[in-house]
Amino acid sequence: MNKKDIADIKKQFKVNNDLLKIQDIFNVYIMKESSEIYHYESTPFEMLEDEQKDLFMANFKKVLTGQLDQKLFELKFQRDVEDSSQLILHKGMLSDDTEEWKAQMLEIVAKMLKDKQYEMDIVITFIHGEYAKPVKRSNEEAEESSRNKVFSSPFTLCSMNKTMDPKKELLFDYVEKEFKYHFVVDPVINLKQPIGGFLFPAFTGGAADVNHVLYSAAKPYELDYHFIEEVLTAEEAMTAEDDKIVFEEIVKDVAGEQINTTTLANVYDEIQRVVEENEEEDAPMLDYKDVEKVLTSSGVQDIDPEKVETAFKKVIDDEKYEMKATSIVPKYTSKSIKIKTKVADLKVCPQDLRYVRQTTLDGKLCLMIEVEENTVIEGFEMIPEAIFNRVEDGE
Repeated sequence: MNKKDIADIKKQFKVNNDLLKIQDIFNVYIMKESSEIYHYESTPFEMLEDEQKDLFMANFKKVLTGQLDQKLFELKFQRDVEDSSQLILHKGMLSDDTEEWKAQMLEIVAKMLKDKQYEMDIVITFIHGEYAKPVKRSNEEAEESSRNKVFSSPFTLCSMNKTMDPKKELLFDYVEKEFKYHFVVDPVINLKQPIGGFLFPAFTGGAADVNHVLYSAAKPYELDYHFIEEVLTAEEAMTAEDDKIVFEEIVKDVAGEQINTTTLANVYDEIQRVVEENEEEDAPMLDYKDVEKVLTSSGVQDIDPEKVETAFKKVIDDEKYEMKATSIVPKYTSKSIKIKTKVADLKVCPQDLRYVRQTTLDGKLCLMIEVEENTVIEGFEMIPEAIFNRVEDGE
């Protein structure tokens, strides 16, 4: 799934929408002390009160909120594994029998509880629904409603939410004219901040892809690998941060630990150009041949495909590995380039890296930054100073 696919299905999660119908909702309460099921119940979604529907719809949107490869990950299922979650979810997705679907979801819950101790009571919510995407009309069908033809697929979405201790409050009773201590015993289910979840199947252009599942982490870059590998039986995910680290290690392996700022800026500019020239919704992928072209075009000397291929094998143990170009350029990962020194840590945008130089002044290493206007520190404008080499007495 790309950003557009996720945005398309996410915006359908609203009440009374004929493009996304939810048949059943299934809630399972897990006790933290025993990591066992305390209670579960299912309800036809239409039987919920409107306020409840709105709460759950907002929760489901939260599961689908976040950046790809940071918080949301399209995962491929492992092949030839016992007790495959792909098979369990596929059976549940295709079932028209609510009891059979619930039985499949309880199998997923059992996997969640195996070898796992939760720190708080949690509620696991599953919904069984159908997602429909209208087919684009041709010119001949221009007079025909787009709703006459749709891609339609059943789906299952899971949301995991922690519980919170109820608040102890002091209330004022207007009738009795007195202050009262108010304490609710029942725990509160935090639907605003899911701690995990998934959507099965993944969707590409509105079409279902049962070989992939969309996994949602609690926070960016904080993946639950037990959940990915043991519960979903999916292959391990690589985050955008992982791709960036892999790229940096490959460049170090083929070009050395030392590189000047101009060349490094050229590398980022070249990758950014690749991203901007790509007109597809999916981010362009870089294999070892692409990385070799980027480094060569950026001015890195003595680079060849074989050398880069060997570096891929050494760093990631997979010479056929591909990384997303958008994960590498700091501009697209919402991060600046970090410059670390003994006296200060700085951050600059990739396109401004060419204005940074390391030089030797009076026998000492110095960091020089070219600026177009006076620098302001804590509200004070710095005075330009002339720098002269110190002259020893008698010279």
